[in-house]
Amino acid sequence: MKTILNTALLIATLCMSGAHGADHPNNLYPTNLPPSAQLHYTIKADRNGLTLAGEASVNWTLSGDKANPTYAITTETRAAIFGKILEAGSHGGIDSFGLAPLRYDEKPRNKPGTQTRFDREAKQITFSSSEEIYPIQGGEQDRTSIIWQLVSMARADPKKFTPKSEWVFFVAGRRDAEKWTFTVDENVTLATSMGNIPTVHFIKAPPPDSKDQRLDVWLAPGKEWYPIRLKFSDADGNTIDQHLDQIKNTP
Repeated sequence: MKTILNTALLIATLCMSGAHGADHPNNLYPTNLPPSAQLHYTIKADRNGLTLAGEASVNWTLSGDKANPTYAITTETRAAIFGKILEAGSHGGIDSFGLAPLRYDEKPRNKPGTQTRFDREAKQITFSSSEEIYPIQGGEQDRTSIIWQLVSMARADPKKFTPKSEWVFFVAGRRDAEKWTFTVDENVTLATSMGNIPTVHFIKAPPPDSKDQRLDVWLAPGKEWYPIRLKFSDADGNTIDQHLDQIKNTP
């Protein structure tokens, strides 16, 4: 039972892990935000040869008016036997850089929740679980908003997302923030429960000789560029593979 529990917690810890970084890119990219939707994923986690199934839901919501648009993202991850093991969310506004988070929340199973705040007036990013402070220069994201910022950028200018092109961001987590670089890999068609879907594959690889997490993301141009698959991997070979199996558009 202890081994199974550790495997369940892997789903949470892989999604939350990250290293402290000093670089602070603030690139200005055009964006075109996708329509509001509810997405459902099936999950398979592998840890030391043990496999555990799960599911995740993601609610992406645009609201407000043209003068003051806002967004909200809520996610919930469940594992077999244990039920809900992770809740996370991001909400904020929209500015010239795209998504402009105000707050990022994480609540793992049986652990206190954390808050990462983007104080737009003070131009600072602060953390409830550490004393780190980072300046806001424009374009900063959190670990939930970053995928949707990438989606919005790809929708705005898809011709630029060619193989080997790189896209750099500054991403805040629970305790600190770091530079993330996504590299576009070869396009691939994925076999899914919704049929064969052409995708653009992005890779966030750790630096050489690093034990940081790798993240693979497959976005579907024919499905509003929603993330069809996400795969989290660590240096020990543990993985979480997340596949979209349902899209429900919302007003």
